[in-house]
Amino acid sequence: SPTDADLLHIMCCADEFENLRVRPEELDEVDQIKKEACPLESLAPVEEFSGKCNVLLQAYISKSRISSFTLISDTNYIASNAGRVARALFEMCLKSGNAGAALKFLRLAKSIDHRFWWFQSPLRAFEHDLKKNVFVALEDSKVASEGGYNTFERAVSLLDMEPNEVGQLCRCFKDGALIQKCVRMLPRVEVSCTVHPITKSTLRFHIELNPVFNWSGRHHGGAEGFWLWVEDNENNRTYHSEYILFSRRNHPESTTLEVVVPVFDPMPQQYFIRVVSDSWVGCEALIPVSFRHVLIEGLSSPTFFTNLFDLTPLPVQALAEPRYEQLYANRFDVFNPIQTQLFHILYHTDTPVLLGAPTGSGKTTVAELALLRMKKQNPKAKCVYIAPLKSLARERLKEWSKRLGAPPLKWKVLELSGDTSHDSRALNNSDVLICTPEKWDLISRGWRGVPGDLASSSNASNGKRFVREVGLLIIDEIHLLGEDRGAVLEAIISRTRFISRHVQAENKQRTSSSSGEKAAPVTTRIMGLSTALANPYDLADWIGIDTVSFGVDAKRGLYNFRPSVRPVPMVVHIQGYPGRHYCPRMATMNKPCYAAIKDLSPTKPSMIFVASRRQTRLTALDLISHAAGEENPKSFLHCDELYIEDVASQLNDTALRHTITFGIGLHHAGLTSRDRETVERLYLEGQIQVLVATATLAWGVNLPAHLVIVKGTEFFDGKLSRYVDYPVTDILQMMGRAGRPQFDKEGVAVIMCEESKKTFLKKFLYEPFPVESCLGERMCETINAEVSIGTINSLSDAIGYLKWTFYARRVKLNPSYYGAKSSNDDDLEDFFLAVVQETTDKLQEHGCISVDKTEGTDSLVTTTPLGGAASNFYLNHRTPKQLQSGSRGLKKVLAQHAQELKHSSELPKHEFLIGDADSKKRVGSIYKFSPEHAMYTFAIAKILFELSATHEFNELPVRHNEEELNLELSRSLPWGYDLSKVSWWMDKQKGPGKNILDIMSDPHTKCFLLLQAFIFKGKLPISDYINDMRSVVDQIPRLLAAMQFVANDDGASAGNFEMLSCFPLVRRVLRTGAMIDTKPKGSSNMVPSIKFGHFKVEKELKKGSNHHNGILDFDYNIELNSFRNEANQRRLNQGKHGGLGVTFVLGSLRGGYLLDQSSLLVPEFNRGKWWKKHIRMHFDWTAAESNAGQDQNTVVLRVLHEFTSSLDLEIMLALKRLT
Repeated sequence: SPTDADLLHIMCCADEFENLRVRPEELDEVDQIKKEACPLESLAPVEEFSGKCNVLLQAYISKSRISSFTLISDTNYIASNAGRVARALFEMCLKSGNAGAALKFLRLAKSIDHRFWWFQSPLRAFEHDLKKNVFVALEDSKVASEGGYNTFERAVSLLDMEPNEVGQLCRCFKDGALIQKCVRMLPRVEVSCTVHPITKSTLRFHIELNPVFNWSGRHHGGAEGFWLWVEDNENNRTYHSEYILFSRRNHPESTTLEVVVPVFDPMPQQYFIRVVSDSWVGCEALIPVSFRHVLIEGLSSPTFFTNLFDLTPLPVQALAEPRYEQLYANRFDVFNPIQTQLFHILYHTDTPVLLGAPTGSGKTTVAELALLRMKKQNPKAKCVYIAPLKSLARERLKEWSKRLGAPPLKWKVLELSGDTSHDSRALNNSDVLICTPEKWDLISRGWRGVPGDLASSSNASNGKRFVREVGLLIIDEIHLLGEDRGAVLEAIISRTRFISRHVQAENKQRTSSSSGEKAAPVTTRIMGLSTALANPYDLADWIGIDTVSFGVDAKRGLYNFRPSVRPVPMVVHIQGYPGRHYCPRMATMNKPCYAAIKDLSPTKPSMIFVASRRQTRLTALDLISHAAGEENPKSFLHCDELYIEDVASQLNDTALRHTITFGIGLHHAGLTSRDRETVERLYLEGQIQVLVATATLAWGVNLPAHLVIVKGTEFFDGKLSRYVDYPVTDILQMMGRAGRPQFDKEGVAVIMCEESKKTFLKKFLYEPFPVESCLGERMCETINAEVSIGTINSLSDAIGYLKWTFYARRVKLNPSYYGAKSSNDDDLEDFFLAVVQETTDKLQEHGCISVDKTEGTDSLVTTTPLGGAASNFYLNHRTPKQLQSGSRGLKKVLAQHAQELKHSSELPKHEFLIGDADSKKRVGSIYKFSPEHAMYTFAIAKILFELSATHEFNELPVRHNEEELNLELSRSLPWGYDLSKVSWWMDKQKGPGKNILDIMSDPHTKCFLLLQAFIFKGKLPISDYINDMRSVVDQIPRLLAAMQFVANDDGASAGNFEMLSCFPLVRRVLRTGAMIDTKPKGSSNMVPSIKFGHFKVEKELKKGSNHHNGILDFDYNIELNSFRNEANQRRLNQGKHGGLGVTFVLGSLRGGYLLDQSSLLVPEFNRGKWWKKHIRMHFDWTAAESNAGQDQNTVVLRVLHEFTSSLDLEIMLALKRLT
């Protein structure tokens, strides 16, 4: 390894310095400087330009006095260039993997910038604040070895001493505290690293960087940069390097990195992670990462690939069923080679199937063959198709509704995603359900039926009947098991296998107890579709394929084809581009993009994938400017110009309106659905040749392309506030769009990436990583759901459940990845027990379960209302407790101020009562309920504020500079960002001072602002906010229902009556998109009519106690007349027929105690006639009497309508009949 002196000499030999003249009259002074001010040896004589440069540069860093005017001038010239040259040499060494030289050049560059040496005390950065003798004292025992210097450690060690001891050591008796303050400002990063083996030659480092220094705007500015690299000190090589930026905005939040590094046989004992400040001299750290406990023996199994046989393609007639043959009559005559090879096992057996094949291999048809088999065997069985994204689910729904829903099959195909809701009758009558993983996870939790109140208040109970009837579960893109949402897929498949086994056992029991009746087969066949897999055996074994035995049936159902067996051959070009910063690097790719289209696909359709909407626009505009220099600027347009201008005039997006006239389309989530459909149609018809799309399109819409360009392999992660790499699966999915079988004879893919990623992509693009389980990240939610539905009742049950999962299989094969000691049975048992105990401790801490310690090691586990809420409303396990504390805080405020409320004008009773004498004696007065008091506005704002603060919105993206936009938006909204504008009473508590931009960069603040913008029709600053608002508003009803359930269950406390009255008001605000004090549009004759009748109040003794229960019975009648408001019309147009919500809240006059609440849905199609519903409410008679006002006889029934404010009433009811 070259020494510091060697590298300084190399730098001084640069061409930049060859113009330096060596003058004879200067030599004496240069020699003198060399003796006095040069700590490093000069390897060239001072008579040469490099020798003179070396001496003067060292003199400059050492701040030595120079007498000669010409030498001063030369020194300034050297100093102005040397830093730049040193940085260039540093980056060259870093890129070539030379760890030692890179470190030394970076140290040299920083020393030139700051004019002190890296072996001097880093506290010299504060030379204007500290006295000189501090530095002398700290540097008198420097260790000037070539391996490194310990001055930084010495400076940090001062923090372990008392201020007076520091002062004594540094010979500055009064300045001990000041010195420690300066040490705390030195940029210091604590590094922790866990090692996860992926393959025998590849490790993944999970690195956490925690900044542990005090930020000073004066010294650190707005951001502080660090270089991190992984080095092998034995070979002096770097295997990964990265520039990390800590911003003042996020300080002191930690940053996590996932780094993939190679290892070689024999495995080294350790690697080192080196973290070096980019600008502070001497601030660096070296962390050893030991491989002593890393086990890689179980990773040696070679990837199993299925050979594609040369078979005669099967004709469609092989289905031997005319109705099924019609499905394919207009599409193809014969099945493709992969479909032909799988045909028998799909169509003539019920074996589970795992198919790994490249994108574009006809996997959808493979899934259809399994569906046809299921329907042929059992026409009543249901198929569930799990699509990883909503867009993919919509695409599949569109296609299957057209083909399977039409005659002759007429099967009912339903989509279940976050946006859709269907009643249980529709679900039970369906044939095919297309779901997102989260939706099916929620529904399948109800397979046993749901206890208590939850059954009525959540979707989960809908699953009760039909989940057991699922005959086929198709998981599309099953390799996503290893990505972010993989834990949900794993929970679904584990539960499906468990249900299947449970129902089988039930049927066996029923069959043996009955007179030999044969039960219908109900085993759920699981089918996984994927790209080529590295560890197909583990996945196949998990979904029920026999991978252990030998002979004819061995591995039956497992097909893992090589990536090369694409029906359409594909050529892949990987291009690397220099540049550390994302945006300039993207700009340099635009010209090569244009050249690639002209060269590889001059007339055929081309698709460019980029990471963001902004990049779609910039890329398209650059392509237009490059085309403008050609003979025909509109060479990408293949239709009449007048026609395309006419189409453009009807588009909403201004950028798209411009680019489409040049034959370049844009496609991203910010476009309206009409714009998107227009672009898709023009591209499909070949009228525009180029489509620039965001990467999500690769999963969603099935559009053909001859050429696919992946422009950049990184995207900005709002949660981490930095650019991260796409998973390799995403890049393969984008490439898979090139050369679709039904459109093309060949395909071309061009991947443009940052230079250092090129080698990685070449190696791993077609050698995929093994799929590892992500269940550990969602262990709390998974275990809580199973406890809630009764699958797990003890710690031993939880360990037993884990053994059903893919997680357990991978822990056995790759223990080091998950933190297990080894793959021995005892070690695994200990590991699972530790995982389960840690999970149950977390769940108990957040109130989701209660653990009852029994004798021995086992413990009984039972669910709680908070755990039930988390499971049935699909929440993070920490959210219900958040909602509980939020609702309790609001309840206190409402209890304090409820007495200020005054009744509105009394209404004539005869208008609302159907005339039976008993009702008239029960009803005291009827008032219009008018929530005009400021308390209700505050309550609605507070509820939405608490919902915005939940963990569900942790990952709402806050992009570059959006904190400024959020600040601007908050000023235009009536509630502000923290409720300060809406608090009307004097109890306003001020929190600790915080930078306003830090508050605005919080995703929860943005969420609250978006909700206000939705309600008050606020003007959103950019189009990205429209989609963000949509995603936020979609989640609120679920969270609101959860908060209502939690508040209702939280015991009889003061303020609960007002609290529960506010939830219907919030739902109305969200449904109608207008605040409660907004006057309804439309004439009064459109208002529905309501009547009440048959009021009865009965008192009955509770069984086995002295307490009395009260029962309130009455009839609710409504006629909708011609009622329609804009919001309801909009919902009907979108196909949402959820019904109109009505809530009844029964409470006390004094203290605002809740007695009971009930809700119902009025069917929207029931127009022109009265609709009647009998309501029964139960309450505690003693609580009602003791809080029923002075006469101990009156309770309040509030009737609240979620679709209009004109019908809300307060009915005063007598517990004992009025005379």
